[in-house]
Amino acid sequence: MTIRPPLTPLAESLPSTVPFVGPETQERAAGRPFRARLGANENGFGPSPKAITAMENAAHHVWKYGDPESSDLRAALAQEHGVKPENIVVGEGIDGLLGLIARLYIEPGTPVVTSLGGYPTFNYHVVGFGGRLVPVPYSGDHENLEGLRDAAFAEKAPLVYFANPDNPMGTWWEADEVQRFIESLPETSMLILDEAYGETAPASALPRFEPDRPNVLRMRTFSKAYALAGMRCGYAIGEAQTIRAFDKIRNHFGMPGITQAASLAALQDKAYFQETLKKISASRERIAAIAAANGLASVPSATNFVAVDCGGKAIAEAVMQGLLDRDVFVRKPATPGLDRCIRVSVGPEIEMDVFEQAFAEALAAAHNQR
Repeated sequence: MTIRPPLTPLAESLPSTVPFVGPETQERAAGRPFRARLGANENGFGPSPKAITAMENAAHHVWKYGDPESSDLRAALAQEHGVKPENIVVGEGIDGLLGLIARLYIEPGTPVVTSLGGYPTFNYHVVGFGGRLVPVPYSGDHENLEGLRDAAFAEKAPLVYFANPDNPMGTWWEADEVQRFIESLPETSMLILDEAYGETAPASALPRFEPDRPNVLRMRTFSKAYALAGMRCGYAIGEAQTIRAFDKIRNHFGMPGITQAASLAALQDKAYFQETLKKISASRERIAAIAAANGLASVPSATNFVAVDCGGKAIAEAVMQGLLDRDVFVRKPATPGLDRCIRVSVGPEIEMDVFEQAFAEALAAAHNQR
C-alpha cells in the first residue's frame, strides 16, 4: 500500500469530476474532430480584427507579467458602464471570479441559494468550499425569482445566484422584475447577478448599475459577445468595499497582458461588436427555423444559444447523441423539466448548414428507435 500525504477531509469527499466535458475530450474519444462546434456557447464568428492585432502586438511582451491592477481595462469598463474603476474587479473569466466569491463568503455548511439546473460551474465552486446548495426549481423555463427570494430568507443564505439571461434555457427577466427581486432580498444576502449573456439580451433586461449597493455583484465576460473565450477575461461590478475584498485572495498576476490588450481592443471596436450582435441574432433565428421545419418548438432566447424542445428527455438524449455521432457538438440540460431540450450555440453559416442536415437525420433516427 502506497503511503501519501492525506487530502483534507473536504477534498477527499469531492468527486473527481468537471462541470463540463470539453469538446476536445470528446474528439479524442471519437478519433476525429467535430464538423460543427455548437455546444460550448462560444462565439464562432470570431473576435474583432482589432483585438487580433492587439494580441499580435502584445505577443512581443509576453515575457512580462500583466498589469496586476488591469488599470487600463478597468478604466475603459468603468467608462462603458458609468461607474468608477474601484467598482470593478477583473478576473480569469466569470468562472474564476465565482471561485473567489465562494472563497470569500462560504464556510463548510454555508447555505447557498441557486436554481435547480442552473449554471453547474457555480455549484462546483460552492461544493468545493464546503457550501450547502439550496436549489430552487425553475418555474416553467424561467428561474423562479419568488422561490429564490423565499429560500434566501428561510435559509439566511449569505449567497444567492441568479443568471439573467439564463443558462441553459436562454430565457430572461425584464429589468424592472430583476430590480424588484434585488430590493426584496435580505440585506445580508449577496446576490451574484450573472450577466454573461447581457450583451446579447434586450436592453430592457438589464437594470441600471447601482455601484453603492453593497449586496449585489454583477458579472460580465468577454467570452460570449466579444468572442474571446480563450482569453479568460471576466469582471465583476459592485460596491467599492465589496470589490476591494477580492484583493485579499485573488491571483494578482493572473491576467496576462495579452488578455488585457485583446479585451480592451474588443471593447473599443463598437462597429464590429454591433455586427456580431446582428450575426448572433440571425443565427438564433435560423436555429429556431430549423427546429420549426422539423416540427419542434424552441425556447425564445436572449443568449448566444437556443434551447430546442425535443418533446421529452429520452428523445432529447437520442437527438443529442445522434448529433454527436454525426460530428456535431451540442449539449443538453440534465435537470427534469429542462431535460426535454437540447442546447445549440449560434455559429457561422457553414456550421449551421452542417447542423441543419445532421439535426434532421438525428431526429428521424431518434424517432425510428422508439
